[in-house]
Amino acid sequence: MGKTRIVKKSDGEAAAPKVVSSKKRVDAGILNIQSTFNNTKIVLADTKGNTLTWSSSGSMGFKGAKKGTPFAAAKIAEVLADKAIAMGMKEVSVVVKGVGSGREAAIRTFIAKGINIASIKDRTPVPHNGPKPKKPRRV
Repeated sequence: MGKTRIVKKSDGEAAAPKVVSSKKRVDAGILNIQSTFNNTKIVLADTKGNTLTWSSSGSMGFKGAKKGTPFAAAKIAEVLADKAIAMGMKEVSVVVKGVGSGREAAIRTFIAKGINIASIKDRTPVPHNGPKPKKPRRV
């Protein structure tokens, strides 16, 4: 996306807004998707893990139960894909965390925007045994 600048001409007319492209040039990166039942967060980083840009469904304006939907995740991914293309990114490896419904929608949006997916890793935390269960109720 980038910043928009309005350039004023000498006779006082405002020209069309000009989109400033990103200064950083990155070929490959890591796309971290954290999808819960209530929200979806996406972080775009370079190969070393340094964050380049991020977004969440809450920051996009979705409220309440709509934040956890696949539609919201697709809109987030669409914005980040445009930013990634502006940086010159061609390939990402995806790390998915969580069990929400926005996991697949975000990945599909990146594919639709023309960014190649190198690998998909599922890093969803799985409990080994969990906490000790409650004692039975005595009546």
